[in-house]
Amino acid sequence: MSDTSSAAGRVRVGVFGVGSLGEHHARLYAELPEAELVGVYDVDPERARAIAAKYGTTAFDDLDRLAASVEAASVVVPTDLHHAVGRRLLETGLHLLIEKPIAATLAEAEDLVALAAQRGAILQVGHIERFNPALAALASFEGPPRCIEARRLAPYPPPRPGGLRPRGTEVSVVLDLMIHDLDLLLNLVRAPVVEVRAAGVTLLSPTEDFVSARLAFANGAVANVTASRLSPERSRTLTVFYPEAVVALDLMRQAAVVHRPTATGLEPTTVPIERQEPLRRELEAFLRCVRQQTPPTVGGAPATDALRLSYDILRQIAEARA
Repeated sequence: MSDTSSAAGRVRVGVFGVGSLGEHHARLYAELPEAELVGVYDVDPERARAIAAKYGTTAFDDLDRLAASVEAASVVVPTDLHHAVGRRLLETGLHLLIEKPIAATLAEAEDLVALAAQRGAILQVGHIERFNPALAALASFEGPPRCIEARRLAPYPPPRPGGLRPRGTEVSVVLDLMIHDLDLLLNLVRAPVVEVRAAGVTLLSPTEDFVSARLAFANGAVANVTASRLSPERSRTLTVFYPEAVVALDLMRQAAVVHRPTATGLEPTTVPIERQEPLRRELEAFLRCVRQQTPPTVGGAPATDALRLSYDILRQIAEARA
């Protein structure tokens, strides 16, 4: 690849896919001083032109032409296209931030990880909750938690223009929503999962819209995880039980309360959290990795682990139905 670094030392970036989430990638790259948003690409040329005009960049009508003009990119296309688009861009030598899940299948994920390593490219995956400021409340606890309860609830997404299926419903709610929490659990517990029990409900889409899972880890920890896109309200909570305290995180509101035992019960202490936009922090981290050539917070390997656990859960649901 030719030298595409800007004279000002900013990372020249592009966004591939500028739907509802891809637009936010474009918006933030346009704002961040570390980035130069060279352009955007979308299969819908009118959408690409509208986003480019909104954020002062160029709409490319050819994927390869944009790829040749940048050194790093966000891939924000539907999950079933992650592998095809990601592989095509990695082959040109680009550093990539691919939205979660890393790919639609484990074979595709492993192929992307191997290709990134072969090309010496940074591959970061958009597990955005790792950049949620509320997680700072867990930093003072040294050992792994004993129990975790994760709940991620959302309404069913609205239909998209042009007869396209609602965003995210091309995959199960496990891959759409629950995978965020699975990544957090694996990172917090840091032990293999030895038992999975799960049940799911398919109501509005071809795959599961509600899933509840119970996970047992090799170190004795257990986790109960619920994900739904059938809820009337949005909620993202994580309750973490340590031997010495219970930490209640509201990931949506970026709030944290630590409950410690006293002679009369549990005493709550609100942890001060500086509210920040997790996606901004994620993109800043990606740009920093590109500039400094350092490993990403969420690389291809942990993203593949979360995907593998997702499919373990889906397999349990399928076996229970058989």
